[in-house]
Amino acid sequence: MAHGIGHGLPGSGRIHVPHVPHLHVPGDHHFRMAKTSSLYEQGDGHGEGEGTAQGSSTNLGYQEKARMLRERRKSQIVHHVEDYVSRQKFILRLAKALLSFGAPSHRIESQLHSAGEILDVHVTFVHLPNLIMVTFMDTDTRTSETHFVRAGGRVALTSLHKVHLVYRDVLHDKIGATEGCEQLKRILQARPLYDIWTRCMLAFFCASIICVLSFGGSIVDMFVSGVSASVLQYLGLNAASKSSIYANVYEISVSIVVSFIARLLGTLPGNIFCYSAISSAGVVLILPGFTILISALELTSRNILCGSVRMVYAIIYTLFLGFGLTIGSDFYLLVNPHARHNLAATAMLDSETFHGHILNSNTSLPLSDLGGTFTFMETADSGSSHIIKGCYRNPAWPWYRQPFPWWTMLFLVPIYSTCSSIANLQAIRSVQLPVMVAFSCAAYAANKGANYLISDRGDIVSAFGALIIGLCGNIYSRVVGGTAFTSMVTGVLFLVPSAIGNGGGLIQNYSSSAQQYSSSFELGIRMIQVAIGVTIGLFVAQILVYALGRRKNAAHFAF
Repeated sequence: MAHGIGHGLPGSGRIHVPHVPHLHVPGDHHFRMAKTSSLYEQGDGHGEGEGTAQGSSTNLGYQEKARMLRERRKSQIVHHVEDYVSRQKFILRLAKALLSFGAPSHRIESQLHSAGEILDVHVTFVHLPNLIMVTFMDTDTRTSETHFVRAGGRVALTSLHKVHLVYRDVLHDKIGATEGCEQLKRILQARPLYDIWTRCMLAFFCASIICVLSFGGSIVDMFVSGVSASVLQYLGLNAASKSSIYANVYEISVSIVVSFIARLLGTLPGNIFCYSAISSAGVVLILPGFTILISALELTSRNILCGSVRMVYAIIYTLFLGFGLTIGSDFYLLVNPHARHNLAATAMLDSETFHGHILNSNTSLPLSDLGGTFTFMETADSGSSHIIKGCYRNPAWPWYRQPFPWWTMLFLVPIYSTCSSIANLQAIRSVQLPVMVAFSCAAYAANKGANYLISDRGDIVSAFGALIIGLCGNIYSRVVGGTAFTSMVTGVLFLVPSAIGNGGGLIQNYSSSAQQYSSSFELGIRMIQVAIGVTIGLFVAQILVYALGRRKNAAHFAF
């Protein structure tokens, strides 16, 4: 038999194996995949040699089968094998899509590495803010090819969910790399879900509700802050996107205008409006809370370069906002000097003034008689102060000048969560939307309950809310198969203004320029504390969910 095969002579009635000469080809990728898939296709025999193949596969030991299964997991693309250029193109387009739609930056490298390993592409990545350097390496010719993928954009939840579905389908061998490229191209070229006017209306509702929930505003304050936020959104989407010169001073100019209008209304006779609530809620949409959270997550993930750059940028950005708010307030006080008297009178509303003398009735203590005017003020620690989150609220005032009662949270929190999700470009007719709202309400309830128990620690309070939403999002991804990141974004963004509002709003009263900058620094420190608490809560939740069970084949797509 061996002699006949070696000389190409036909055997006398025996079985020939014509594919034996091809088994010695080195690096044959198709042979490796056929070998690993034989564990799952043992019933497909080849001619008369079926009995021999089945006998050899059944005689394999447990260690050999386990090794072949691990080899199968490393290279899972069996049904949609495509050329090297198509796989390269898919990785580049995936990197651009993740940058364009606001994917969690500390997870981008791990996702791209998983895609490169499963698609069998030798590639390395270097991630910088708004930039990914992709280097493809050819081990045969010892050459490399470097691509720079640059993109920037805001969070777009529906598009990000679609990108994750395409990523998962390609890595799970449901579609090929070429079809995945075409789907990513359609997602990148699609127009935004909502026009400018719809997004301005959503900004009005978000700022109005957050003014009541987090900053102690009344029903008259919420409409003013909503109008300010809608104007801010229009300028950001229209004017700042068309003019590169105005885009550099967009945040400062908007904060100056909002603070000027808030101070004008806050110093009117009668104390109808609250300056702190209007100014804080008017600019809450441009707070860098999400940026600080992402930077804290990157630093925790040992991505020092991107994390430190984003952290410093967010702190300086916060100083710009605080500077703009104080400049707007001072400018109005300069234009209208009488407003200072109204401001001083507002500060003395929660006080009692007495005229008379203090007589010494105790002869053991040498105390001379004191006479004059004495003012006694309630402090926030006394428990009887009428200042609620930076706003004075007299119980004798009518209902439209009072903060909302606690039971209004039962419908205001779901409304805000819905509007915030839609403002982040989430489709209305989707299964993800009610999931986002439910997770956001659970996080707010946990945050509110922890705030009653621990009122002076914003980081610990935020960690409780982040732990709840992290558990909900990761369990939803693990059990149901949804996208964890997009379902958690709304709740995580809700934690930042809530924690800042518990500290008294964005801006406090000051008497000197040094206090002005210290107030801005305190705002930045508070935001960093909130981000650290949220980071710890999210990582603990992920450990609790993914500590048990089988390992994920693709990378995590969560916070």
